[in-house]
Amino acid sequence: MSYLEEIQVKNLDHLGIVAGLIDEIGIVKIINNKLGIDVREKISAGTVVKSILINGLGFVSRPLYLFSQFFQDKAIEKLLGERIKPDYLNDDKIGRVMDELYKYGLNDIFIEVVLEVIKKFKIDLKYSHLDPTSFHLDGEYKREEDKEKQEEEKIIKERPIFIKKGYSRDHRPDLKQCVLDLITSQDGDIPLFVRVGDGNESDKAVFGKVLVEFKKQIKFDSIMVCDSALYGQENLQLIQHLKWITRVPMTIKKAKELVQNIEVEEVKDEDKEKRSDLNLESYTWKEEIVTYGGIKQTWLIVLSEKRQKSDLEKLEKQLSQEEKKSQKFLKEIQSEEFEHPQAARYKLKAINKKLRLLEIKEVELIETYSKKKEKIYKMISLIIKKDEEISRKTKEAGKFILATNLVEENKLEASEILITYKNQQSTERGFRFLKDPLFFTDSFFVEKPERIETMLFLMSLCLLIYNLGQRELRNCLKRVKKGINNQVEKVTLRPTLRWIFQCFQGIHYVILNGVKQIVNLTEERRFILSLLPASCQRYYL
Repeated sequence: MSYLEEIQVKNLDHLGIVAGLIDEIGIVKIINNKLGIDVREKISAGTVVKSILINGLGFVSRPLYLFSQFFQDKAIEKLLGERIKPDYLNDDKIGRVMDELYKYGLNDIFIEVVLEVIKKFKIDLKYSHLDPTSFHLDGEYKREEDKEKQEEEKIIKERPIFIKKGYSRDHRPDLKQCVLDLITSQDGDIPLFVRVGDGNESDKAVFGKVLVEFKKQIKFDSIMVCDSALYGQENLQLIQHLKWITRVPMTIKKAKELVQNIEVEEVKDEDKEKRSDLNLESYTWKEEIVTYGGIKQTWLIVLSEKRQKSDLEKLEKQLSQEEKKSQKFLKEIQSEEFEHPQAARYKLKAINKKLRLLEIKEVELIETYSKKKEKIYKMISLIIKKDEEISRKTKEAGKFILATNLVEENKLEASEILITYKNQQSTERGFRFLKDPLFFTDSFFVEKPERIETMLFLMSLCLLIYNLGQRELRNCLKRVKKGINNQVEKVTLRPTLRWIFQCFQGIHYVILNGVKQIVNLTEERRFILSLLPASCQRYYL
């Protein structure tokens, strides 16, 4: 045997970190406890799920139907267990496991994983954030809408989702879609609850029910933070026993009146420094006690200077564009010959429907004769500003209203309400992660609604693992008061886990003459590993 035949080199890279986080949470054990272990199988369902999650966080564009190829050059036995081969992860096996997960109940499994994470990593659940997004898909996805029977007493099998056209947040109304509702913790953006819905469902119709279901599953006293889709009389009645913060839609009459008529309070000198420390120096606000939908609430009318400036610039631009447009309309209507006065006024009415801030006003309708000696009417008109509408938009510029049912003894500080709502972007960050092109590929695995739901469940687990790893890393850096270099060689206490993954490229698992070792483990990489859970370190040290 030659020297070259006695050496094996496999890529480990950052995948040991991913595998370690999966181990630390206990995902393999949870899946195997739920689905059982068949001794005839070469690889358990839990290990298959682990392999899917490692692939999902591999950050290489490799669809699932090429799944076994992903592991060809990887240290698969190190990552998944001794004697496990890439060809064990074939499409039939992965498909069967995905179907078993769906049959058992994706929500049940996800909640058990979440509860383990909350307990083990002490996730602060004071605030949780709910937001929806949509995923567009190609294909027909035809399915009968018959009710399906539940199989065994412990097996939860709800009807699959309907892939339909609906309001698209991806700006693709031409494609069918499904909807994903995601609840995350404010602490670390950890996904706490995931729900996949029909493509044409309305946020307003389901948000209240989603929160009630979440409360049943996660029995913690969390304050729910949502966008304005939650705010309606029916939803407020439904969630009156929960604690919540949400945005009030400007379609509500009382909200319109307040932003028009109320003046936000001037900031006192002693408060300016406090607001600066909270990054709220550009905000002012005023509180009002309001009863809406039979629920007593605090409404916080907020003025953002940055947003006000932006809104006023947009208003100025809109006014300028309408002035050009109205000049064109004016010229058009004044040059036209009408057979009847009604025709002239109908045309004027149609034109004014196209204008928001300006109006073309009739000055006089002149009766005259055409070159053919036929009686005609010509309109003399002028352009005027809609002062009331412009004034309304000027007063509204930069203002929005936040509402909470935490009043009196449970009352929150206004600054805390605002900061908490601003953190609503945590769910949006999660959606950007989930919409990576890596996940949704035109493959065998997402050809049915049931598989799409399962795929979104697995993607959400990827997000949970990623955000948990990032949270642990950042918290540890904060404790040791030592940063690491980011992409531009600046020291940071808040690196992204994606950057850490990039830092671990080029780490190999080498077997030389039967001796196993990890190569390219620099001091910097060792330091990073010291900040991560022990399960991550075991794959490298």
